[in-house]
Amino acid sequence: MKLFVVPTPVGNLEDMTFRAIRVLKEVDLILAEDTRTSGFLLKHFEIKTPMQSHHKFNEHKTVETVVQRIKGGQKVALISDAGTPAISDPGFLVVRQCVENGIDVECLPGATALIPALVASGLPNDRFCFEGFLPQKKGRQTKLRELSSEKRTMIFYESPFRLVKTLSQLAEVFGQERKASVSREISKVFEETKRGTLAELAQQFTAQVPKGEIVVIVAGIEE
Repeated sequence: MKLFVVPTPVGNLEDMTFRAIRVLKEVDLILAEDTRTSGFLLKHFEIKTPMQSHHKFNEHKTVETVVQRIKGGQKVALISDAGTPAISDPGFLVVRQCVENGIDVECLPGATALIPALVASGLPNDRFCFEGFLPQKKGRQTKLRELSSEKRTMIFYESPFRLVKTLSQLAEVFGQERKASVSREISKVFEETKRGTLAELAQQFTAQVPKGEIVVIVAGIEE
């Protein structure tokens, strides 16, 4: 009995691994964040395994059923809409529940947006911290103040609609001259990375509204 955590491409379908395709074909059930989105992926690779919806709005209710199915002898795979499940996506709860129930969890290596963005930023990557999405309201300023003295390179996910606001707030708290980069549409046709200070990037994206998934990399404070 085993749960397979399977990364899926964040953009380019060629980033799907042979192993991921094989596992998705061999398991009895695929837990998908959005069955419609994943349906296109499965169809492309001719994967006919049944899918079940598993997302942040229902995972508390479905996790126990999933564990019981695996205990009953089924092999189950977990995927998200893009990238590695449980990284700013649903998945942590079912993984934890499986671990607590003595079920093997095998996570395949594969696509994430954060590592390509970090490497492409040109900022130090020997030590870094992943912060995911900042709190939208409550606790946001407190979190920013906490991170203002962080020495490691920081990684944030952000929506294109909040990017300018976030860059402006980071510049206000961290300093206008703090170095950063913004990567968008990683592994897709219009992938690009812009580098500069927080102030420069805020100004640039005010003039040119971005589209697509965003990863912001911010340098740590210099000692």
